[in-house]
Amino acid sequence: MQSTAHQIALETKHATIDRRIADETGRPHPDTAILADLKKQKLRLKEEIVSL
Repeated sequence: MQSTAHQIALETKHATIDRRIADETGRPHPDTAILADLKKQKLRLKEEIVSL
């Protein structure tokens, strides 16, 4: 049961980061450093979700 709650929490964080990436990309002058950091965070979360 805990792993399911953990997985849901990770998926929620992943979706939040995805929205932040979309928001930053939609800006007239997106900050490439912020985008790179968000994409790294998203990838780490995705890897952790897959490992479950």
